[in-house]
Amino acid sequence: MPTTPVLDSTLFHREQGSGTPIVFLHGNPTTSHLWRNVLPSVGPGRLLAPDLIGMGDSGKPDIPYSFDDHARHLDAWFDALGLDGVVLVGHDWGGALAFDFAARHPGRVRGIAFTEAIVKPMSWEEFPEDGRALFAAIKAEGTGEAMILDDNLMLVQGLPATVLAPMDPADLAAYVRPYPTRESRRPLLRWPRAMPLGGEPADVVARVEAFDAWLAASGDVPKLLIDFAPGPGAMTSPELVAWCAEHMAALEIARHDLPAGHHTPEDRPTEIATAVSSWLDRHALR
Repeated sequence: MPTTPVLDSTLFHREQGSGTPIVFLHGNPTTSHLWRNVLPSVGPGRLLAPDLIGMGDSGKPDIPYSFDDHARHLDAWFDALGLDGVVLVGHDWGGALAFDFAARHPGRVRGIAFTEAIVKPMSWEEFPEDGRALFAAIKAEGTGEAMILDDNLMLVQGLPATVLAPMDPADLAAYVRPYPTRESRRPLLRWPRAMPLGGEPADVVARVEAFDAWLAASGDVPKLLIDFAPGPGAMTSPELVAWCAEHMAALEIARHDLPAGHHTPEDRPTEIATAVSSWLDRHALR
């Protein structure tokens, strides 16, 4: 599978098909492996799923792994592959990176679909109650390092706990494999510390507010929220769905009564692929 030189490193990606580029962006602590059961069912298009910088089989340069670092490396990857007129599909931080890319490059994006994504800054009270203590601990200096860097909590406990069914050991091993050392897990720690909660971190809050302004104003770009009944670790509450409906222009919501945990592509790949495929066809996006 292809590896592309970008800035000071490389980005790995999965790819299949031809035609309109449809880019699938993962979040934390996953990789492009997240989309393995979605891509085959989406249908026509040039389907691409990169590993974010420092994650999966992409390079692991000595950088802070800030939101901006991820965005800059993705920008370079889009440029290197000459991807324009793209459709973006994002999960978790992959959704935030998709929104951010579209807000900064509006002429290059034809549509955005997302599920369980970071869509707005939140107060601690708005954040799911069962996740508040965990994220507060991860954001605390020293405690977060012990949990994520030393104990690999995000992968060995957090990921299996936020899907409905027990994970296939081979799939869990595929997620764990790229992070054999304390140093290799730095991106996994930086992501939860970037969660825009209670006005911090200010740089990420500003970035999210900027793409929220674009989401509200971009009535010419179709958007799709793929929603499930909340399962373990789910962030998309009915209140958040209502906020999206009120604040995002040209938004459609594909509602499913089926439950799913936070990692919806693990739990409901067929439903996600079907929703994306029918939305693409309705809007002639491929």
